[in-house]
Amino acid sequence: MALRKVDSSMVYALDYDPKAKTLEVVFRKGGVFVYHGVPPAEYRRMMNSGSIGSYMRDCIIGMYRKDKL
Repeated sequence: MALRKVDSSMVYALDYDPKAKTLEVVFRKGGVFVYHGVPPAEYRRMMNSGSIGSYMRDCIIGMYRKDKL
């Protein structure tokens, strides 16, 4: 996976693997997490949303199993 910096006050960088359906997120306040089972359409919606941080709070965090790296 290759991390991609994003324009977000909450998220520093992220990467998505569509085959594994994993979303790796580096948060600006610390912590790196991998969210499992994230469908490609969900990732596309997040990237096209007006706010990656808001989308994370509303649709990713608490909805998908995560592991801290």
